[in-house]
Amino acid sequence: MERKPISIIIDEIPEIFHPYLSGADIYDSSCSPEARVYYIDKDNGYFLKKAPKWSMEKEAAMAEFFHSKGLSANVIRYISLKEDWFLSERVMGEDGTAKMYLDDPERLCDAFALALRTLHETSGEGCPIPNRTADYIALAEHGYKKGLFDTSIFPGMEFKNADASWRFFSENAKYLKNDTLIHGDYCLPNIIFDDWRFSGFIDLGNGGMGDRHIDLFWGAWTLFFNLKTSKYTERFFDAYGRDKVDPDILKIIPFAEVFG
Repeated sequence: MERKPISIIIDEIPEIFHPYLSGADIYDSSCSPEARVYYIDKDNGYFLKKAPKWSMEKEAAMAEFFHSKGLSANVIRYISLKEDWFLSERVMGEDGTAKMYLDDPERLCDAFALALRTLHETSGEGCPIPNRTADYIALAEHGYKKGLFDTSIFPGMEFKNADASWRFFSENAKYLKNDTLIHGDYCLPNIIFDDWRFSGFIDLGNGGMGDRHIDLFWGAWTLFFNLKTSKYTERFFDAYGRDKVDPDILKIIPFAEVFG
């Protein structure tokens, strides 16, 4: 996780967060154009995130729920003004793309898979996003109708065209379940280990009750992407537990993701 030292104009940040910023070194830890993330180097560390209005409402709710399960950091405050602001404590450790983890890919693969199985065996009772699967299907349909169709991050997968891909997904979406607490964006940058011990999940805006194969698909994809090889795909599924992996359901997921 990159952190670049920056100076800030404190009056541009809501006053409720000023006590956390006072006397602290501030770093830019953003990793996407959609949100600005500040790392506040004070106490054990905080992350302050700014994004378009209402865009982090679900993320804040899911972060609080994950924290209640011992799976994420404490949420300090979420407010929606002209923009959304979301302050949370730091999850201790480094994410799965840190050099010490990438340098031991077999151990990383196994730890990554076991953390996912633990998440999926966690009760989702009271989850604030009770039907992420319906949202997932609706988002794919919205993307299709807008003309979105991007296959570039799925090398080696065959997609004839947008219409054929949508037809395949829409005919098979009924097989997606809604019975598992999922992360929704399960990739190596979104899991934190503290010297190989699982420490917590971050970036939970796509989480909720959904189909485990969404996480399984992205887990395999991120190992391919970050380790530059597909050799750990089968090991990942073995470590997670083949008893819960349905290859036919896995094949459905990319036909939704191309429209996202």
